[in-house]
Amino acid sequence: MIEFRGVTKQFPDGTVAVEGVDIVIPPHKTTVLVGSSGSGKTTLLRMINRMVDPTAGQVLIDGTDVATVEPVALRRGIGYVMQNSGLLPHRKVVDNVATVPLLRGTSKREARAHALELLDTVGLDRSLAEKYPAQLSGGQQQRVGVARGLAVDPNILLMDEPFGAVDPIVRAELQQELLRLQEELGKTVVFVTHDIDEAFLLGDQVVIMQQGGRISQAASPVEILANPADDFVADFVGARRGKRALHVTEVDGQRLVVDADGRPAGVLAS
Repeated sequence: MIEFRGVTKQFPDGTVAVEGVDIVIPPHKTTVLVGSSGSGKTTLLRMINRMVDPTAGQVLIDGTDVATVEPVALRRGIGYVMQNSGLLPHRKVVDNVATVPLLRGTSKREARAHALELLDTVGLDRSLAEKYPAQLSGGQQQRVGVARGLAVDPNILLMDEPFGAVDPIVRAELQQELLRLQEELGKTVVFVTHDIDEAFLLGDQVVIMQQGGRISQAASPVEILANPADDFVADFVGARRGKRALHVTEVDGQRLVVDADGRPAGVLAS
């Protein structure tokens, strides 16, 4: 379990990125931090692995204040996946995935063997293992990034807008891949996005943040749509827009779900 207690972050220039955050991130679930630019979601994420330290308050993992843990040791036990994958361009795919296990003292043979298994896990062919990142598509690079994040079998996986730089079709594939992986592995995932639809798709818990790093609501997608905490949340999630106002119609014997403008949203399963 990850817990934020009264967490505030003020940068030297006076900017308050996060203010008075109290929230519990449950284990083995996906919590999505969602908000516009400047809402503090990435700052909050990076406090978990001490890439950013709070000005006030505590961040605890299973009851231990992360401020008491040496930062490098902490980060080597937490998976981290970022936008544009962050792969080392001069290292082959298999060596990128094996980076952190090698730093933790795993033998090269064992680390590379496990890296190949992780390529299987994230749906990549092992023939890509000896290629360099520049030889892969954007979607393949992101899958390698996820494999690298899983390389030390972390309990916690941090994902900072990992699918934001790929095209919509690849993004949809990666979202489904993450859902599959989470069902299989059951990690504590903290995921940052500015896309509310992505948040609702992936999140067991969705944390909606507003400017100044304050939390407007933290709940399941269903709870947020059914009972937005305030006008800001209702507007942000589109609860009052046609996109969320769905109804069922029948076309050629098929029951379709359409929005208020008649645009199809899906087929109603029997």
